[in-house]
Amino acid sequence: MSLLFIILTSLSVALVCWQWACGLRFPLHRRSRTRRNPAGVTVLKPLKGWDGETRECLESWLVQDYSAPVQILVGVDADDIAAREGIHSLLKDVPEDRARLVLCHRGIGPHPKVAKLVQMLPQAAHSIIVVSDADIWAPRDFLDQTTPLLDAAVVGLVNCFYCMPKPATLAMHWVSISINADFWTQVLQSNSIHPQDFALGAVMMTRKREIDEIGGFGSYINYLADDYQLGHRIAGLGRRIQLSPLVVECRSSPMGWRDVWSHQLRQARTIRACHPVLYFFSITNNVTLWCALWLMTAPGILASISVGVAQLVRMATALHNEYRLCPASPSLRHVWMIPIKDLLQAAVWACAFMGNKVRWRGELFRIRAGGRLEPSNPYPSKQPGVGTRIGEPPSA
Repeated sequence: MSLLFIILTSLSVALVCWQWACGLRFPLHRRSRTRRNPAGVTVLKPLKGWDGETRECLESWLVQDYSAPVQILVGVDADDIAAREGIHSLLKDVPEDRARLVLCHRGIGPHPKVAKLVQMLPQAAHSIIVVSDADIWAPRDFLDQTTPLLDAAVVGLVNCFYCMPKPATLAMHWVSISINADFWTQVLQSNSIHPQDFALGAVMMTRKREIDEIGGFGSYINYLADDYQLGHRIAGLGRRIQLSPLVVECRSSPMGWRDVWSHQLRQARTIRACHPVLYFFSITNNVTLWCALWLMTAPGILASISVGVAQLVRMATALHNEYRLCPASPSLRHVWMIPIKDLLQAAVWACAFMGNKVRWRGELFRIRAGGRLEPSNPYPSKQPGVGTRIGEPPSA
């Protein structure tokens, strides 16, 4: 067994070095001259609830430095009073053609985010559509720098990496290492083998034309991984999925260990549902796991030195990846969390194969074959009140 773990440790180190090299070649944060006569953009923001970060994230889209018209549509459930009041306060002085609230009902499918997108899209005024998660903050020049990537007819969707710059709790440092140090270079590693055929859900920019060609947002309302489905279906049209060099920020409210575990398990089961074989073999790049098993089966000075070198490579590449993606991330103070994160991720990986249930925003779902989503409890019947004007009071 010790020989097996020596081989797996060596393989895992080689894989993280490969990922690091892929990250080095990608032009993160690179700005370029923008084109003249840009097209109008509609930003779709599906929301649930209202926390301390939501307002600032939405404001970042309202103040985009973009010379063409930008329309912001914020979709919330009709009975989500907290979100309605927060949005009403934020947009009370914003012209309706610039931003508006769209009240949505839940009874059209099990995926709450996609259900909102289905109901927001008919009110989109522009041909370029941006879908962005509620907790995403964008730099002022994001639209100005990113929309030119859609000029090429062969490009069907533009997405970007995201970072977590200021984790508020120790548990969230686990997430920040996963995002800032590992995830983005793993995506680039995958792209070095074959063209990207999925989308990263923080920000997805496409055209109405592509959305219509895949059958609309409603065509994948029964699937858990909405970002994967949108990108995969557009790639299936023969269009390219393009990565923008710009990076947005994920600004989540503080989460404890239970919430973080639930979040990580949901993501793991989502990826497993989309790519079960690739996800199974993803454990091979877990340096700390194989180092620990090597030491357990063959303790000794040589093994300890080799494991120490492997861990130094793991931490050095992780820290550099994190610094490149998110220079403001306080990684040095929590460098000891890197091996802890690896061991926790191994536990999540195992649990991903031990069930088919995920909890998302307080609701429990089952994942069926192919990633289909099924609510544990029937979703509510349709509710009135779709498409309210922003001028209406929250209690309407």
